Amino acid sequence: MTQIVELRVSYRYIKEHSWVVQGITGFLSAYFMEHPGFQVKKHFDELETGMHVWVCDIPPDMKFRFLLRRLKEDIPPCQYQQLETDETKCPQYLLDSLDTETE
Repeated sequence: MTQIVELRVSYRYIKEHSWVVQGITGFLSAYFMEHPGFQVKKHFDELETGMHVWVCDIPPDMKFRFLLRRLKEDIPPCQYQQLETDETKCPQYLLDSLDTETE
């Protein structure tokens, strides 16, 4: 049985690094080739927020935070956080620009 996870990228981060959507899409495609069971189900632009969202299907033994750490090595500096959702929704992770206070 697999689990659905959403990877979201903020409008602010995309605006600062215009190529990052293509970079993440390429990374996820390569990750699919390396890890059986991982799959991107859908990729869309959320009009209300300006975020890009990738809906991923992951194997039960896969650690999504490991994927995020690897991804961060290939894209400009960013931070990620797991968003709070109710238990009826899938886990959501947000990639965003570094806050100026933490740089």
